Order: sequence, then C-alpha cells, then structure tokens
Amino acid sequence: MRAIQYHQFGDYDVLGAATVREPVAPEGWAVVRIVLAGVSPLDNTARLGKLPAGAIKPFPVVPGVTGVGVLVEPGTSDLPVGTRVVLGGGRYGLGVDGTWAELVAADPANLVPVPDAVDDTAAAALTTGAGHLTALLTLTDVVDFRPGGTVLAPGVGGAVGQGGVEIARVLGASQAITTATSSAKAAKGREAGFEVIDLTRESLRDGVKRITDGKGVDVVLDGVGGAITGEALGSLAAHGSLVSIGYSAAMTATIDVTDLIWKNAHVHGFRVAAYTPEQTRAANAKLLDLVAQKEINPIVDSVFPLADAARAQRHLIEGGPFGRVLLAA
Repeated sequence: MRAIQYHQFGDYDVLGAATVREPVAPEGWAVVRIVLAGVSPLDNTARLGKLPAGAIKPFPVVPGVTGVGVLVEPGTSDLPVGTRVVLGGGRYGLGVDGTWAELVAADPANLVPVPDAVDDTAAAALTTGAGHLTALLTLTDVVDFRPGGTVLAPGVGGAVGQGGVEIARVLGASQAITTATSSAKAAKGREAGFEVIDLTRESLRDGVKRITDGKGVDVVLDGVGGAITGEALGSLAAHGSLVSIGYSAAMTATIDVTDLIWKNAHVHGFRVAAYTPEQTRAANAKLLDLVAQKEINPIVDSVFPLADAARAQRHLIEGGPFGRVLLAA
C-alpha cells in the first residue's frame, strides 16, 4: 500500500513516499481505509524529534495523528464493515504507525462513527489539530466556565483559535475572541464571523480591554505560546484562568508575575492524552453531533495529495493557513 514514512528526525525532506506492507492488526484491533488524514503541528514536532525520548516508535515511522476513513476490518469494535469512522485519540503517528497511509490498524477504543449528515471533509477538519476537542474538554472539565463568561482563543487561523471560539459560543459565552498577526488574516476571520483583534493595529491587552469594556476575559485557551502567553495572562479578568495548550509560536514565554498575583489568576496545562479513550470518544461523538446540527463549522484551508505530504506540512507550519490542512489518501 502507499504510505508516507520518515527514517530519521529532520526537516520536511525526511518525509518520503513509500510502498509498504498492509498493516497486521493486533488481536482485537480494527483496520481502517483512510480517506482523509489530518496534518497537525504535533506531526511536525514529532518529525523534528522534539518529543520526549521514547514517545516515537522505532524507525521507520508513518506519521499522521488523525484521520477519517471506512472500516474494513471491525476487530472488537461492534461496528459493521463499511462504517465511516474518525480516529479520535490514541498514539497514531507517534507510538504506532499513523494515518498518512492507505490503511491503518486502529484500536477500537479510538473509533467514532461519523453521522450521515457529516461529510468526510468536515469530520477530518474537526479532528485535525484537536482544537474543538481541546476547547470542549478544557471549558467543561479544566476550568469553571459558565454561560455568560468570556473566552480568548488566540490564533484565528489555527485549530485552537477557531475551535475555541466556536465551542465557547456553543457553551454560552457572551464574548469569544481570537487574534490575527496580519490585517489580511484579521479580515478573513471577520468574514468568517469571528471577533478578531488585529495585532498589527493594537496590542492584545488593548484589544481585550476594548472589547470587554475593561473587564478582561474569564478564560484564555493558549495554543500559541511565546510572547502571546504573557500578553494573554495580562488580559485576564480577576480570578480568570489561562490554559496552556500548545506552542505554535514558541515554547518559552515571559510573564509579569503581578498579573498572577493581583488578578488571583490560575494557570493550567492541558494534554488530550491525559484523558481516557472513553472520555475522548464521547467528546468526539458530541462534537460530530454539533457538526451535524450545524452548530460548529470546522474550516478547511487546503487538501493535498498523500504524495505531497512534505509540501502540506510546510504549508501548515510556514504558509499561515486559515483552517485545517488535510491529505487525501
């Protein structure tokens, strides 16, 4: 079968097309024929070798954390052959081979049926980058978010920025705000219905102050890191919470400790991997239902052929996409 592999850590060029054996599923596991696979920042971090020792299986590695496809071997899933499923959770592309291939062996605990009202592209976009999943788990489990509260999810083009705003709205936020690093992207975000702070025209703190009438936001979902983290912390309302989710900009941040002290602020770390397969599967099922009801609308920036995986990953990291980047298997 066709797949993408890398045999060493490195730049985009270590990703190569390969013809490999079809997966032999462990006992009880299912086999899924992939239709669309997601391209996420985690795939890039893994390929660069920046994850902790032991996080990546021995080379060669087939990347791909998420995907949507058709069940060809059900294993112990109790789902009929031909069921459309998303892979939600698991260590695909990390501890086991991932979704950048025609077929993938999958733990039934990670399979979520796709409703008829949700097409493959929307299902793949929903799970790529886990932005909606992260927002749902964070706002319902990590912080004490309540209807009427306010949320900032920086990065209008990214999974956490878009997913954070959409889920905050579903949960009853009075204001859900994101940011853009260019006026062009800010305009695109506003056209898509987002409340966007254009960071080329005003600071994050000033933008939040303007939009919230000086109160600040109750929750920050920070998938950006770097300089944004300190600014976002300073944008919190009293007793607010910042949840550190990712580091698309940088892994190191500088904060003013008085923003912690005088606001009585709370800072949390978040990893989807800390949740059980059952919790993740239930959350993904709820999100797919929200897509079916048209309450959320995951955005796709581009779809690349599987053979162009290196170009797709470069576009995600360096091209400033607005929405998810996918691979068509």
